[in-house]
Amino acid sequence: MQLRRARSEEHDALGELTVAAYEEFTGGAEDFYVERLRDVARRDREAEVWVAEDEDGELLGCVTWCPPGSRWREISTPEQGEFRMLAVARTARGRGVGEALIGLCESLSTKTGATEMTISTLESMGAAHRLYERLGYRRAPGLDWDPAPGVHLIAYAKEMS
Repeated sequence: MQLRRARSEEHDALGELTVAAYEEFTGGAEDFYVERLRDVARRDREAEVWVAEDEDGELLGCVTWCPPGSRWREISTPEQGEFRMLAVARTARGRGVGEALIGLCESLSTKTGATEMTISTLESMGAAHRLYERLGYRRAPGLDWDPAPGVHLIAYAKEMS
C-alpha cells in the first residue's frame, strides 16, 4: 500500500468513495453533509487530502488532514493535530487502510509540533471508535460538540510523543 497526496484527477472518484463509506451515517442525497463529503477538491485546497492505493493503483481510502491554519479544523488547538473524513472503500476494509491513513496524519501533525491528535465522530460509528481505541485514542468528552441541530459529535484524542 502506498500513501500519497490526492491528485486533482482523482477528486471525483475520491468524493464518491467517501460518500459511499459514510452512506449508512447520512440522511441520503438531501443531507447537506453529503456534498461536503463529495467535495474533495475543496478539502484538498483548504486542507490536505491523502490517499491509500494498492500496487495496481486502486484507490483504497482517503483522509483529510487539517494542517495548522486550515479552516477544516473543528476542535483542535494549535498544539493538536486533527484529521477528518477518514474513508475506506468497502472492498478494502480490514486491510489496515484506516490505520495507515491515521498513522500518516499523526506523522504529519508531529512534524508541525503537535503533541496530541483529535477527531470528531458520530456516536453511531462503532467500527471507527474501535479502530481509534486500538490505536491509543481515548474519549475526550470535553471536546464533544453539536455542529448542526440534531447532530452530536463525540471526540477522541491521543497523546503523541
